[in-house]
Amino acid sequence: MNARHLIDGARILIAGAAAWISAKLGALGPLLVVLIILMLVDYVTGMWASKIEAVDHPDDPAYGWSSAKGAKGIAKKVGYLCVITVALALDYLIVTMGAEMGFSISMHGALGMLVCAWYILNELLSVTENAGRMGAPVPEWLAKYIAAIKSKVDAQGGSEAGHDGE
Repeated sequence: MNARHLIDGARILIAGAAAWISAKLGALGPLLVVLIILMLVDYVTGMWASKIEAVDHPDDPAYGWSSAKGAKGIAKKVGYLCVITVALALDYLIVTMGAEMGFSISMHGALGMLVCAWYILNELLSVTENAGRMGAPVPEWLAKYIAAIKSKVDAQGGSEAGHDGE
């Protein structure tokens, strides 16, 4: 078996996995893929930014990468996935209980998608901040724009629950 066959096999495996995720999760599937990619990008850019800060501040132990900070970041990201799971369970509960009570509720996955979108925006902000920490010029308006969208998602989540988002 040559390298070309291995690459083709990997492509087929990835396409099959993407199709399965899409069939099982619907619109949430692509959001989760984007979130996981952004989590990885955030982690890597955070490590790079910490390394650059350590070089820029060699005598200050507050700067630099540490395994404790890295572990905390990974735990936080696992927490994101746990909260998305809770939102999906709540979606399922609302739809299932509504059906049992004779109501047709068509919000399949709405809370899960809102939570996932909120975390995507959070990761976008973090990657933007990491780029700034690495010395890249970051347009000030970009972070404000991402934060504004995140606020709108917060407000939408509050309106889904019958609250004003505050």
